[in-house]
Amino acid sequence: MFRLAGLPLFSNPDLIRVALRIPNGVVCLISALTFHDLTTQVPHVVHVALERGAEPPRLEYPPLKIYWFTGTAFSEGIEFHSIDKISVKIFSPEKTIADCFKYRNKLGLDVALEALKRYRERGKMDTESLLRSARACRVENVMRPYLEALL
Repeated sequence: MFRLAGLPLFSNPDLIRVALRIPNGVVCLISALTFHDLTTQVPHVVHVALERGAEPPRLEYPPLKIYWFTGTAFSEGIEFHSIDKISVKIFSPEKTIADCFKYRNKLGLDVALEALKRYRERGKMDTESLLRSARACRVENVMRPYLEALL
């Protein structure tokens, strides 16, 4: 990807590059948590969700971690955010938290719990949306005790 030297730098060049080169992808998990300011983790790769059956991307940079989703687990909670006038698909905070619980064995339960606590601290907690996302990811029974403890 090339850009004129005189133009200002992108605020988030990795997400912009992924959005331009992988139009069917959705930024997810740690990358989405970072975007929504729900974690202290620093992603070393861009986490991207693709619908099962989609062609895997061929992108040398930035490094990617691809996750394959199906049905409502893929379509639920997609938001479009404008980063430097470029539309980037990123899962909503609620869907991202549900995904973190779904992948808690790979990411660590501490990542999911930190995201849930930071989400609650914002003061705009949408429990109904969280539970809808948890149902889409099939982790409602896993998330419910943690939600009840926080409320």
